[in-house]
Amino acid sequence: MTLTANWSYPTAIRFGAGRIAEIAEACAAANIRKPLLVTDRGLASMDITQKTLDLMVAGGLGRAMFSGVDANPTEKNLEEGLKVYREGGHDGVIAFGGGSGLDLAKMVAFMAGQTRPVWDFEDIGDWWTRADPAGIAPIVAVPTTAGTGSEVGRASVITNSETHVKKIIFHPKVLPAVVICDPELTVGMPGFITAGTGLDAFAHCVEAFSSPHYHPMSQGIALEGMRLVVDYLPRAFEDGTDIEARAQMMSAAMMGATAFQKGLGAIHAISHPVGALFNTHHGTTNAICMPAVLELNADKIRSRFDEAAPYLGIEGGFDGFRDYVQKLNDRLGIPRKLSALGVTGDRIDDIVAMALEDPSCGGNPVTLTPENLKPVVEACI
Repeated sequence: MTLTANWSYPTAIRFGAGRIAEIAEACAAANIRKPLLVTDRGLASMDITQKTLDLMVAGGLGRAMFSGVDANPTEKNLEEGLKVYREGGHDGVIAFGGGSGLDLAKMVAFMAGQTRPVWDFEDIGDWWTRADPAGIAPIVAVPTTAGTGSEVGRASVITNSETHVKKIIFHPKVLPAVVICDPELTVGMPGFITAGTGLDAFAHCVEAFSSPHYHPMSQGIALEGMRLVVDYLPRAFEDGTDIEARAQMMSAAMMGATAFQKGLGAIHAISHPVGALFNTHHGTTNAICMPAVLELNADKIRSRFDEAAPYLGIEGGFDGFRDYVQKLNDRLGIPRKLSALGVTGDRIDDIVAMALEDPSCGGNPVTLTPENLKPVVEACI
């Protein structure tokens, strides 16, 4: 099978090894003539980033970059990025990197022509209609990890630096106009990032598949996304140069982000406050929480995973799937407890309270309460 294709779902996607060479064409398709490449600090000096900047110059797009993005991006990062964008006279954004860089980049484009604070556009009701769509700059997204799927998302997660609460900012025009998915950009990812980001994609698929909401298209995408992770994440982890595995994981990441329109659940509801309070890696946090949340939801999701497990090549139905998740975590070097990431037990009540306010709660199969959520958090720490 040739792992190169052009897709138009959910947006225009140029998929295949080496396709970063098309960055100038992608910008032209998005009507961007003077882009600002937005990425995180860790990627700023890496070869893949410098190569992309060189391609921008060669394509007549100039060479401009903002890399002041934290692991859990904040409104302060956003203000700094907007300053660079506006002072540079840019007309679009190249969102380059993992979830943090992509999320912040999309918000720079979104807020480029807005006059209200970013918190006015939180994903609540129809708050997105407050935005001036003419003030949203076009986006070309280039993921360099295979996890969040933010490259095909219509929202970003931004942490409020004062309250330490993660907020989801949504608008339909935040969906990038063009995506370049080049698996060669992920080859240099270290093992622990390959594991954490890959398990983030897995968590998206697992929670979407578990969600009780009716969305059969997302249900099918979530199931196939889980299969790709089961089949290819161990390969990508064990051999980072396995370009087939890298490509399939990039597909799984996009599938997870597309599927979770059906809903997320307690894994993300817990992970968001933990990440905001302790600055933990999002995907790794999800992975640690997954076994305990599966147990919480067991009675509600057992039958659907009994049916899914054989397709995934896992014996034993739901119980076999739950056991597989922990074995996969162990195989990929994921700690069994959040304490290994620096999370302390003195903030359990804060985590529970913040989790119950998180929008992800709405997709959990079991209705979340302080009484049933606190033991789960305690078990994870």
